[in-house]
Amino acid sequence: MALQSNIPGTGGIILFAKRPGYTSFSSLFTIKHALGTSKVGHTGTLDSFASGLLVVCTGSLTRLASRITGFDKSYDAVIEFGRETDTLEWTGNTVRTAPFPEKDAVVSAVAEFAGQLMQKPPLFSALHVNGERASSIARSGRKADIPARPVTVFSADIEEYLYAPGNKVRAVRVRFLVSKGTYIRSLARDIGNACGSAAHLAGLRRLSVGSFKLEDAAGAELLAPFTIENVYQEITVRQPEQTAEQKYAPDETELLLQGKVRQKMNPMTEQLACACGFDTAYLKEELKQNFLNGKPLKPDMFTGKKTAGETERQTAVFTSVRKEFLGMVTPRAGGEYTYLFVVYAKKA
Repeated sequence: MALQSNIPGTGGIILFAKRPGYTSFSSLFTIKHALGTSKVGHTGTLDSFASGLLVVCTGSLTRLASRITGFDKSYDAVIEFGRETDTLEWTGNTVRTAPFPEKDAVVSAVAEFAGQLMQKPPLFSALHVNGERASSIARSGRKADIPARPVTVFSADIEEYLYAPGNKVRAVRVRFLVSKGTYIRSLARDIGNACGSAAHLAGLRRLSVGSFKLEDAAGAELLAPFTIENVYQEITVRQPEQTAEQKYAPDETELLLQGKVRQKMNPMTEQLACACGFDTAYLKEELKQNFLNGKPLKPDMFTGKKTAGETERQTAVFTSVRKEFLGMVTPRAGGEYTYLFVVYAKKA
């Protein structure tokens, strides 16, 4: 979804193209420096080896980051066969090896993992086990049992093969469309097992989050085309991991990215609220200051069609004439609303 660019004082949402080799956190340094703010948060992390779309909230809208998480996502993934790692991606330690599979076995295995599945998440993940992050448990050398959980793979389409001697498959590039919470690393592991081999992710690129598309993101044109060849080239020149501060350097590319970020800054609009999965409500223009000061909300403060009482979805509030975004509420029975937050509390 392409959005109109503007830089409002209350913050906004930016689509950002994360580069491989950067953590999601260190990628935010570009946005912080471009906008001169520390109030930045993404709506869903990407592993450091991965590239692609981050949906980032800034300013007052950082409070929306945890609320924009329920979308389906699409990815391109390069799955390499013959080796499984503890992290289920190429930087991990090898835990199992197996022969490369036949092409027919790969085709059958990929098809097998389309539909509703019970998936076991990777131990190296941000999930919590008994109150402790799973990745912390894994790095300490301990083991933890993470139960399988339901996910949906809406589609899985093979787009490219890399063959090994004997016409075996060394790697395959697959386009996945999946539900929230699906781990592509786990799909790589399970596809490897299903075709009688072992597997891990050599590369991953997030293409979309709901209606948000990578091609609309700041810096998307700086990413190399996602092919098996380019993924392996990137792996061979990858530098050792650095801290976020070490990674941030205002070189020519970085300055270009900062300019793109400023151009791509999107204020909250009715169109964007819809893209985020929110309902909309319209406050009478003369009652704007009442809302910003947290005065009790009553049904007659709003104009037009009300969604309150008809749905439990979070609702973005705009002024009825100027369509200025004021904050978020939750509808209750009887046409009433409860505040989630307001964007600022100063007089207009």
